Amino acid sequence: MSALLLIARIIDGLNGHIGRAMGWVALVMVAIGVINVIGRYLGATLGMQLSSNAMLEAQVYAYGLVFLLAAAYVLCRNGHVRVDVIYATRSRRTRAWVDLFGTIFFLIPFCLFVLYFSVDYVARSWSVLESSPNPGGLPRYPIKSVILLGFSMLLLQGISEIIKRVAWLRGVPGVAGPGEQGVRQPDPGREG
Repeated sequence: MSALLLIARIIDGLNGHIGRAMGWVALVMVAIGVINVIGRYLGATLGMQLSSNAMLEAQVYAYGLVFLLAAAYVLCRNGHVRVDVIYATRSRRTRAWVDLFGTIFFLIPFCLFVLYFSVDYVARSWSVLESSPNPGGLPRYPIKSVILLGFSMLLLQGISEIIKRVAWLRGVPGVAGPGEQGVRQPDPGREG
């Protein structure tokens, strides 16, 4: 179990670094949005074009990066939306089983489904070096590749969550329980 927990910690750490980087990408996305708005309105006032399709697409691409690459980080940090009517009032042990069931039967198959159907989509984009149809737009094939990366990271994080829930259910000390994240100090009086 200790080897599996090491793998889970590595996955958590990798997704932690990516998630924090996406915070900076979100900041850049907001800055690009401000520049686009100012350019559009100031340009209209001055009778000039101060914005571009590349800037508009860069903002959308940044959003795509944040959405796809931060999903695994949010899962690691226990930030995804749940049906709290069912989940919140249950014991920690029941919540661990719900997490395990949901990850195995919903998250993992969904990630595999998306990855399976995205490979050809991304490969076709790379084969023609797909570019935006808009004048001055950006290439599309790099951002489409992020679909594969994002869902691969989400799949890995799902595996990490399975490892942590099984370890917690088995009573391994120092493993975060449901609603917690990472490794914590052993708690001998933990609710079972």
